[in-house]
Amino acid sequence: MADAPTPTPQRIALLSFPGIRAFDVSVITEVWGVDRTDRGVPAFDLHRPAADPAPIPLRGGLTLTPDRTLAWLTRADLIVVPGLDDHLTPAPAPVLDALRRAHARGTSIAALCGGAFTLAQAGLLDGRTAVTHWNLTPLLREHHPRVTVVPDALFLHDNNIWTSAGTAAGIDLCLHLVRTVHGAETAATIARSMVTAPYRTGTQAQFIERPTPRADRDEDALASVREYALHHLDQPLTITDLAAHAGMSPRSFARHFQATTGTTPLRWLIAQRLAAAQKLLERTDLPMVEVAGRTGFGSEVTMRQHFAGHLGTSPRDYRAAFRQPAGSSPTAS
Repeated sequence: MADAPTPTPQRIALLSFPGIRAFDVSVITEVWGVDRTDRGVPAFDLHRPAADPAPIPLRGGLTLTPDRTLAWLTRADLIVVPGLDDHLTPAPAPVLDALRRAHARGTSIAALCGGAFTLAQAGLLDGRTAVTHWNLTPLLREHHPRVTVVPDALFLHDNNIWTSAGTAAGIDLCLHLVRTVHGAETAATIARSMVTAPYRTGTQAQFIERPTPRADRDEDALASVREYALHHLDQPLTITDLAAHAGMSPRSFARHFQATTGTTPLRWLIAQRLAAAQKLLERTDLPMVEVAGRTGFGSEVTMRQHFAGHLGTSPRDYRAAFRQPAGSSPTAS
């Protein structure tokens, strides 16, 4: 039997122009620019298109050298726009024009942190919902009043455009974009290599309350609850069950949980069930009803509803897209 053809690597464009943040450039490069094929991660084709081939100075004495012209954007599957050192920095007109053309073609575009300002300059966020660093929300609203700016989310999706909050949220969005194309296991392998959390939902709050000695004690109890829940996902856990395990009332438990994690107990539990189901669908041939039972959804119908609502696909389609051949599971970093 002839060998299956090698899939074409996903083409990623790190849009490059003066004023972009070195941190975001590093995040994009770390996620898509490192060869991890020995751990089962697919190869990526990452390039740095720019309007001008001259080296671009970055803050901290670093330099970024473009390796493609803006014409390469016509070949890109995904364009990632770094944040800005000065959030009102005007992007070069050719960059804005290239972004508009790419969006008209249906190319996916993602902006990290203040990169939302660049998309707004191009008019791509007019009439759409977007997010940026919480501290920049008033500035984005003031200068781009046609954008609906959400004040408290890690990342958002609107009509093939992704925006994210600041710094670490850019990592969350990049890993999420990997997950949507290549599956949860690939994203988890990259996260392990980067020593970062493999999955935080976009709806999670950008920041949590400042810890206090009492909050530290509560966090210890809540960490125990989360560990307990992860080992009992197959059970019909309720907020009352989890609160009892923490030794709190349900109302107090819910308040402390959100204060220390940035999300509600129910949203967190659904996210963990989805992540567990994704892994089983990728790694095993278990029947759908058993996957639903092992991950606590209770029925295939309920699991399908959550996949549609949170992942935009069905469990069967997810398995068809991301099922790994036997013996090909990525290894730990």
